[in-house]
Amino acid sequence: MQVLKFGGTSVGSADNIKRVISIVKEKLEKDKTIVVVSALGGTTDALLNAGLMAAAGNEQYKEALQQIEQRHLETVKLLIPVQHQSHILSMVKKLCNDIEDICNGVFLLGEFSARTCDRMISYGELISSQVIAAAFNNSGIAAAWKDTRALIQTNSNFGNAMVDVPVPRRQITEYIGTCKENLVVMPGFIAANAGNETTTLGRGGSDYSAAVIAAATDAACLEIWTDVP
Repeated sequence: MQVLKFGGTSVGSADNIKRVISIVKEKLEKDKTIVVVSALGGTTDALLNAGLMAAAGNEQYKEALQQIEQRHLETVKLLIPVQHQSHILSMVKKLCNDIEDICNGVFLLGEFSARTCDRMISYGELISSQVIAAAFNNSGIAAAWKDTRALIQTNSNFGNAMVDVPVPRRQITEYIGTCKENLVVMPGFIAANAGNETTTLGRGGSDYSAAVIAAATDAACLEIWTDVP
């Protein structure tokens, strides 16, 4: 088993994602692989800023959300053949609708709690990881997608949650043991508490996610791929 983590810059565009696919294809010749990905570069900040605008009563958050949605839709169109786009485009639109619902609630309440913030910014990784998994499958590389919120349990320190180590080791091991694909794509940065509420592991949390997954699977190696220092 090997774990490869790709940061936001590495998956920041369709061209960059194509490079990731090439890298992983070569790595797969050596061993079963888990790929942990960040949100498309800049998405987490964009989601955070939209939430802050909504909390401040600034209706420009709607325009910000439209830009986020459009970016992801365009990425799908550049990555996935037209005849296979409909399912993944529908997924992106559904998740972006969820984001809008959260922001609308924040706007009405004028409140953006740490719990709500974690839920809001988790969508960056949820969307990117599913788009990237679809890109692998459409390039002829069979890939499973798994939501890390079902595998990594944390405390309820929203914004910088700590992992309850014994739980993910058991859950990750059980999942990998039943997964038939040699490649699994997972979102980094996000997890869930004992009540299944979304938590995040703090900035740099995707690296933390990858390390937890590598430790739980006794991976032979963990590689952090990034285009920034």
